[in-house]
Amino acid sequence: MRSKAVGKNISNAEVTNISTHGIWLLVHGREYFLPYTEFPWFKEATLADIIDVTLLHGHHLHWQKLDIDLDLKSLNNIESYPLVYK
Repeated sequence: MRSKAVGKNISNAEVTNISTHGIWLLVHGREYFLPYTEFPWFKEATLADIIDVTLLHGHHLHWQKLDIDLDLKSLNNIESYPLVYK
């Protein structure tokens, strides 16, 4: 019995680059930069954990192993969504 062909990637979210300053994420054809200064949880994460991102409901980014959830609205307007409670 043969395995079925691999299906289409439906997550629509992909980590395209990781640097010493942050990560680049491609979602729905748009690239986002997530600097470690704003998203410190990614700095010490493993490569495997960072690239394991899923897009849920078309706007909700989820990293299962890192327990990180981000909405695309927050990436479009970071200053309106502070990550630290004041």
